[in-house]
Amino acid sequence: MTKFFTRASIIAGCLIAMAGCNKYLDKSPDSTWTELDSPAKVSQLLGTAYPQANYIVFAEAMSDNVEDKGAGVTDRTNLDPYFFNDVSATEQDSPEYYWQACYAAIAAANNALKACEAAPDKSRYTAQKGEALVARAYAHFMLVTFFSKFYDEATAATDPGIPYVTEPEKVVNKQYERKTVAYTYQMIEKDLLAGLALISDENYAVPRYHFNKSATYAFATRFYLFKKDYQKVLEYANQVFPNNDLASNMRPWNTTYKTLSPAAIWDTYAKATEKANLLLVETQSMYGRYVAQYRYGLTYNKQIEILGSNVSGGSYAYPLYYYGTRDYFVPKLTEYFVKASVNATIGDPYVMIPLFTTEEVLFNRAEANAYLGNNNDVLTDLNLFASKRITNYNAASHRITQTKIRTYYGITDVRGGLLQTILDFKRAEYVQEGHRWFDIQRYKAAVTHYTDKGAKMVLETGDKRRVLQIPSSATNSGITLNPR
Repeated sequence: MTKFFTRASIIAGCLIAMAGCNKYLDKSPDSTWTELDSPAKVSQLLGTAYPQANYIVFAEAMSDNVEDKGAGVTDRTNLDPYFFNDVSATEQDSPEYYWQACYAAIAAANNALKACEAAPDKSRYTAQKGEALVARAYAHFMLVTFFSKFYDEATAATDPGIPYVTEPEKVVNKQYERKTVAYTYQMIEKDLLAGLALISDENYAVPRYHFNKSATYAFATRFYLFKKDYQKVLEYANQVFPNNDLASNMRPWNTTYKTLSPAAIWDTYAKATEKANLLLVETQSMYGRYVAQYRYGLTYNKQIEILGSNVSGGSYAYPLYYYGTRDYFVPKLTEYFVKASVNATIGDPYVMIPLFTTEEVLFNRAEANAYLGNNNDVLTDLNLFASKRITNYNAASHRITQTKIRTYYGITDVRGGLLQTILDFKRAEYVQEGHRWFDIQRYKAAVTHYTDKGAKMVLETGDKRRVLQIPSSATNSGITLNPR
């Protein structure tokens, strides 16, 4: 916990230096880059080049991981998404808060890049430039993922994207255009590849708080999976760890974690010392406090659906806890509270979020191999995953085969069965972390929600509400809202 508070103070200092950058499209001209006259100062600024907000509350509430409990915390960031409505709240954990945080991160990256370019000896700033480029790519990638139609090669050239900002703002209310999803993806790819070539792990005291090499390769696997460039997914997945060693860098749910109390897991799950965490970010959020208490959340029925039986024939090792009779949770992400001052009784809640993990690399590689017809490689990864997640794992009895998949799912299509297995394992692994929404979007799956009174709401494949609404304040900079 000490490391978290130390990092919080560093970030607070950087944010003070960036006064006026919190409200993108509504801020004063910024010239802080002129004060960034050393690699150390640029690196400090880059600590704020990651969205200091998270998407978990609204992404999880939109997904099929949740149900109406009939009672509980009814925050608008949880309630509105469950009903597939635009979120009326603007505070932490809302889409608008995430939008602002992403563009604040982009502003930091752009100021860092400006400083790198202005430096008399640019060679001393190579690592900082690499991190800034990748961080800028990531924030834009998350924005286009939520606030534009999901990437589809057939329509990306006409679907509206999001503003790709590459320069620090010099005027208030600068005008921007959205261009297209295809253009946004081109710019993301350009920054990602240029930055990847420059990233240096030696530049960081704690690499997992920055886009280190492994995290950048992991980001590349997600980007190319969403783009359906499966060969590139494999190319980057196989470079995440030396000797392609995913096994020893996975989260040990059925061994070490199995012996830990919920408090001990909370202390471990999102720490930089956990090898499975490739990139961590500190976010101001109420999620750690309310994850189990939101009215629209994980229920008994949903936990059976997600964490019950699986194709291996064994039981998941994820520990499941509950408050009362309806509030279920897997101990993962917890709150830590930062006081306004040493003697203060007020402050802000934060949650440390793993943005990329070893397990996602495994899933992305397995899915890419499924589409490329490398079925044996898919089974190898699925069995590796099972060996780390099934209680009392036994290779002889729990081994996953094509025959087992066909029997379990009642499906004869080999690829379809492999993909279903991957998505089910992934759903279980990331329950209460928001990842399920990405898979729902990628596969254009419908989502059905019910109220506790039985009223039914369906988010169909082509529903305009699948694209989050852009904050209305962005219209001041000429940005058009999404249709409704």
